[in-house]
Formats: sequence, C-alpha cells, structure tokens
Amino acid sequence: MNENKTNINWYPGHMAKTKKQIIEDLKLIDIVVEIIDARIPISSRNPDIEELIRNKKRLIILNKFDLADDLENKKWVKYFEKNNEPAVLVNSNTGEGINQTIKKIEELYYEIQQKFENKGRVGKSIRVMILGIPNVGKSSYINRVSKKNIATVGNKPGVTRQKQWIRINKDIELLDTPGVLWPKFENRYVALNLAFTGTIKDDVLETIEVGFELLKLLVNNHLEKLIERYKLKLENVNDILKLDIEENEKILEIMHLIGRKRGAIISGGNVDEEKTARIILEDFRSGKIGRITLEKAD
Repeated sequence: MNENKTNINWYPGHMAKTKKQIIEDLKLIDIVVEIIDARIPISSRNPDIEELIRNKKRLIILNKFDLADDLENKKWVKYFEKNNEPAVLVNSNTGEGINQTIKKIEELYYEIQQKFENKGRVGKSIRVMILGIPNVGKSSYINRVSKKNIATVGNKPGVTRQKQWIRINKDIELLDTPGVLWPKFENRYVALNLAFTGTIKDDVLETIEVGFELLKLLVNNHLEKLIERYKLKLENVNDILKLDIEENEKILEIMHLIGRKRGAIISGGNVDEEKTARIILEDFRSGKIGRITLEKAD
C-alpha cells in the first residue's frame, strides 16, 4: 500500500452554487444549527462555512452519537460549550435529543429577541438555518424535528438539493440547505475521516485503500473490537503483529484474515480485498464493530 496515495478532491459544481445561496439566505436567519458527525466532530465541520456564519448564534448538533464512544461524546459537548457553542447529542434515527435541540434554539433566540422587540417586531418566527456537510444526517434530523417526512433522505452524499422552509411549531421555521464540502482537502487525515464515515461517495474513491487505512487505524486503537466482531483469534493476530515485516504488510495480512473469515474469496483461493474492504467500512459505519470516535476532544 502506498502511504501517501490518498488524494481526495471532490467538489461537484452544485456545491459552489449552494455556498453562494447560503451567503444570501443568511440575511434571513436568526440562528444556525450546524449538524456534525459525533465520530469526527472536527473533520465534519466545513471551514468555509465556519467563516460565513461567524456572526450568527449557533447550535452544534453531534449527530449519530449512538455510533460514537459515550465518554468521548461527553467530552465533545464540554469542548464546544467551553468555546461558547452550545452542543446537543442527537440520534436522528430514534429521535433521542431532538426535543433538547428545540429547547436550545428557543434559549438562544431569547438572547437576541430583545433587539427585535425594540424595533416593534413582536411575535416574529425564529428562523433557523440547518447546515452540515453531506451524510451527517441533516434530512433525518429535519424529518424527526418536524414529525414529517419532508426532507429527502438517502445513503448517498448530496441527496438534499432544493431550498425549503419547514415550520416545526408555531415559533420556529427551519431552512434546509444541501450539504456542502470544501473544494480541496489539504489535510489527508481529514480526507480519510470523511471517507471512513461515508461523507465522500465510495464510487470516487479507491475502496481497498480506504478500507485498508480504516483497518490500520482500528488495529492500532480498537483491536479488541475487531477481534470480537470478526471472531479472530488473538494469538493469530499477535503472531502477525510480531512478524519482521513493514506495518502495512501486517495490516494486509490481518485484512486477509478477516476476508477469509467472511468468505470473501475469489478464484484460486485468494482473498477478495475489495469485498473485504467494503465489509470493514460498512461494519464501521453501521456501528457493528462498536461505538468508536475517531477524533478525541482536547
């Protein structure tokens, strides 16, 4: 495996147009709700958007918290609150944390309500913009909070397309926006985190390489979860790790071990590396390997 091969650069044309629309729509907005992936809280924040919304009140939603480590979830909430950004843990699939986000929105609006009342604008709706990169669960969140199946939900990044206002109660209106990635990932670490969690479409990546890099990370940090998930023998894995070969060769050997366990075999009895990589990626994304946070809070 080539350690420096991964060079992810994905910026569909509609994303540049979306960014311009966000800039225009922000003039109408009171509060920005930024949805991020609890497994990668920093990598899943768009630095371009960060600059655009710096003067707005905001709420951070750590979505998919059920897939992330419980202790790290609590640390991340404290991290954001320490930086004057209220944060809520949410599972948009089950609805856990949804009501708390509504309460937080109302609390944030109370802080800016006075200036509107001073201008005679009493009874004004709270206008909230929902922002987030692709595949962090914006549509699932909107459908949960509105109790309607309004937003398009898909397992492919970039499904949400058109701007739409959604009223969730008598006081709050949400503006959904398509997910926006930034033009180029300068940081390979960030790019890989986004690839691991499925933010970037699998069909524009080298699946084997991304699965390999994820496996390397899991071997180094969550070996016990791997062993349990794939019913590996600890002594077999340790024997591989003790071999006098390069680290990447050791990871490849473990990948082949998993592939054989899962019956990912092609003609000649060789391991199907692409199928094995997909198994590892899908098991991580669905939480079957365990609750794992890739980025630790300071």
